[in-house]
Amino acid sequence: MGTNHDIRGPRTDAEVPGFWRGLGLPGLIDVHVHFMPPRLMDAVWEYFEEPGPLIGHAWPIHYRLPEDERLARLRALGVRAFTSLAYPHRPGMAESLNEWTAGFAARVPESVPTGTFFPEPGVDGYVRRALDGGTRIFKVHLQVGGFDPRDPLLDPVWGTLAEAGVPALVHAGSGPVANGFTGPGPFGEVLARHPGLTAIVAHLGAPEFEGFLALADRHEGVHLDTTMAFTRFAGGLGEFPPALLPRLRDLGLEGRILLGTDFPNIPYAYAHQLEVLAELDFGDDWLRTVCWEAAAKLMDLQPG
Repeated sequence: MGTNHDIRGPRTDAEVPGFWRGLGLPGLIDVHVHFMPPRLMDAVWEYFEEPGPLIGHAWPIHYRLPEDERLARLRALGVRAFTSLAYPHRPGMAESLNEWTAGFAARVPESVPTGTFFPEPGVDGYVRRALDGGTRIFKVHLQVGGFDPRDPLLDPVWGTLAEAGVPALVHAGSGPVANGFTGPGPFGEVLARHPGLTAIVAHLGAPEFEGFLALADRHEGVHLDTTMAFTRFAGGLGEFPPALLPRLRDLGLEGRILLGTDFPNIPYAYAHQLEVLAELDFGDDWLRTVCWEAAAKLMDLQPG
């Protein structure tokens, strides 16, 4: 496959299948998709649309639809594999969320079995049980959870994930609202202690893009997802520095940048994320790797 620049990014959701077909792909893999128990999903949507203090501004949900309709939208777009990211905001939630997401993956073939955790007694045990049950990625939300990734209760969990080679998708950046545990410093210390850990930093680490790209330079297991980056909805995530674009291109070609969107919790059409990635003009090989190949390799996905 060449590196031509003929593929135009889709401007509408109806154009998305033509986009990935034009790249010669069988579809898309999206590592940053949210499915949760209905009551929790509704609560998250209310929080976004109020908006709550961790959001700070209006954030209308473009795909505020029943679960079956959200699944139909993803399938129509050609998203062949996606996560079901759920996350706790207090102790005592994570294990039940893992049970729900396991059930979701069992009934939704495209769903990558997804887990989560919180610093609490017994966390290593339920993470191990989730791994034994087939979980292939874990969501960690330092901003919403408000916890320190260096918490001693989590040290064995990071070690377990590193040994298993199962990635943690971590919201470690300070956007849209910082707390004392976000930014590249705290999670960087986790990586220094567990250098074999495979991680996906959400939102390209926004707004601390430079710091998280530096972590990727130091740790070959660090990946980043594109969620909301470069879109015309700033959302408190900051503007990606132009000087870092060459490094982003190189990391993408190395398989270290993965497509993420935040579906359904986005204030614009799904196509817009793909449109702005194509506008970077990094070439079709970059788009192929980001939209399919990197995630397929990282999680050993062979969706039909």
